Amino acid sequence: MKRDRAGGLKAAISGIFIVLLSAASPSFAQTQPAQAQAAAAPPAQVREMMQLMQTPEVKQWMSAQMAATSAGDTAVENQMSLLSGLLQHARRHVSMVSDAAMTLPLQINNAFSLLFGEIAATGRMRMAGQFLAIFLLGAIIESIARYAFRRRRRRLAAMAGMHLAPRVIPALIFAAATVLTLLSLYWPPISQSIAIVCVVALIVQRFTICLGGVLVDLIALARAEEERQGIPAPTMPGRAIALFWYRRSATFIIYFIFGWAAIQSMEPLGLSPSARLFAGYMLGIGLLLIAIEAVWSRPHKDEKRGHEISWALTVYFLLLWGLWVTGFNWLLWLGIYVLMLPRVLAVATIAVKSLRQTEASFLATRRIATVLLDRGVRALIIAIAAIWLGRLLGVGADTMAAGDKMVDKIARGVIGGIVILLAADLLWHVVKAYIDGKLLDSPLDGTATDEEKAKHARIQTLLPIFRNILAVVIAVIAVLMVLSGLGIEIGPLIAGAGVVGVAVGFGAQTIVKDVISGMFYLWDDAFRVGEYIESGSHKGVVEAFSLRSVKLRHHRGPLTTVPFGELGAVKNLNRDWTIDKISLNVKYDTDLVKAKKVIKQIGQTLLENPEFGPHIIETLKMKGVEQFGEFAIEIRLSMMTKPGEQFVIRRNALAMIRNAFKENGIEFAVPTVQVAGDREADLGAAVARYASHMRANGEPAA
Repeated sequence: MKRDRAGGLKAAISGIFIVLLSAASPSFAQTQPAQAQAAAAPPAQVREMMQLMQTPEVKQWMSAQMAATSAGDTAVENQMSLLSGLLQHARRHVSMVSDAAMTLPLQINNAFSLLFGEIAATGRMRMAGQFLAIFLLGAIIESIARYAFRRRRRRLAAMAGMHLAPRVIPALIFAAATVLTLLSLYWPPISQSIAIVCVVALIVQRFTICLGGVLVDLIALARAEEERQGIPAPTMPGRAIALFWYRRSATFIIYFIFGWAAIQSMEPLGLSPSARLFAGYMLGIGLLLIAIEAVWSRPHKDEKRGHEISWALTVYFLLLWGLWVTGFNWLLWLGIYVLMLPRVLAVATIAVKSLRQTEASFLATRRIATVLLDRGVRALIIAIAAIWLGRLLGVGADTMAAGDKMVDKIARGVIGGIVILLAADLLWHVVKAYIDGKLLDSPLDGTATDEEKAKHARIQTLLPIFRNILAVVIAVIAVLMVLSGLGIEIGPLIAGAGVVGVAVGFGAQTIVKDVISGMFYLWDDAFRVGEYIESGSHKGVVEAFSLRSVKLRHHRGPLTTVPFGELGAVKNLNRDWTIDKISLNVKYDTDLVKAKKVIKQIGQTLLENPEFGPHIIETLKMKGVEQFGEFAIEIRLSMMTKPGEQFVIRRNALAMIRNAFKENGIEFAVPTVQVAGDREADLGAAVARYASHMRANGEPAA
């Protein structure tokens, strides 16, 4: 529609230009036929339209319409050129491979002639023996090692502390024997290249079988442990499912690595790159069939949904093979990543989890190794995938380091950002595991000294805050490095953040005050986690900190969150020592010397008590008479104990004082009220009133 409108607009403008030219140029008018001469005098409507077209608004609108039409045409042309370029690329690639297929028999004959010529010059029996040694000698030495270490297998596993040893050590022996066999023999150039790729394929095959078997055993052991614990929904797959995927995956990997070895062996034999591509595509059909067979034979619960997924995955695999054949390798690997990367990460997670469950005793005290194993495996998988995709896009490490193209800069920024974020995630989890380990590995028993308790309380207080600060620092540095890698100037960003921080500081002075006050409270070591403090109307046991507040648990239960800026003066009731004073009221006739001796004996008893004695610094003793009251003598007692222990000791001391005073005839004074008067007069008056009452009722007086 835009094109039709633009065409009509162009036709109208052309007609107007003709009219103007005919009116302005007599020679032009003379050369036109009669019809054009008649049109030289336009009607009033045309003249009005011409005048309207001279206005600025109409000119601006016409320019905008022309620009939009041109931009739309350019976009369509670009899209068409892009699609055409992709189609031409696919055609050229398919044509190149098909041409190579026509010449492949001739190239194979030349390759065999070249290889057999080298073998004949070296000796057929010798070369056959050397290749046979590569394929068999490693397996023979591994079998001998297995027989020799069969009796020591359990001891070897116990020494290694892991279930990996019985499988990994024979595989290492196989790899070492195969490599030594390769290095100890003389090889002609072509045979040497073929022997190297064969050795690589054999070692990869052996470790694929080894590590796959280890993974199946770990999953089976973890599943058995979950069933033993009675977990209703086990997280580990069963052994049958694990064996199914292990066999298919091992078959796929072994087929792939030997196909890769075959294609790599074609290069020293003189086969062209297009011929090697054709051979790879033909071998890729085997990979496609293995993947389709695994999809259709996989165990699944829902039959209908399982068939739908199988058909979808089959079409997806065929599409990937088609992208590979047509030369779109980066789309191929992108599709592989979309499908396989989540599964690979899930398998890695299951493997690490199984290893943690089966080797709990070995990894219990190795938290950092566990974190490196868990997060490091994920980070390594993602980093390798990102770097490989970058190489497929033509931006290798050397190109990204010095490339000035926009694609190189973007790829460098994206891949570098992925690596930086993975490194930051790994660093954070390592630091977090170390700090959490310090918090959990510092329990105190009853024999801990006051200095050890103070150190423990300080660690429990400062390490969580330090962990939070490190999280913020690592996150900020990682984000800034990623932005810098993407080509964004972080200098103005940092300066702007500083200005915004100052503005926020003025607008949020209370928060800034709380944070700074908290830093100085911690710097002065005013209180620690687990200590009982009082500040104004707030009091309780310090349970936790944040950057701007402290949580106090009252002895009756409520939890109060107090900003540091509101604490003010802090009274810490858990430092060094505390003095507890007790006041008692005794009667005026009390023998104070005897009371002092009784209290001294009680203090000695408390000091000798194994439960209270370690917490008493100065035992209970009587200080003397405090004052004379209205009804009693007030005496003062005191004792010095460790902080927090005075309450229990005080209760037991009061109970012992009450019993000891009772046994020694010492009585506590209590307030009494005495009423004074003439008791005989009152008694006579009462008798007279009673006799009068009896006479009034007609009863004889007693």
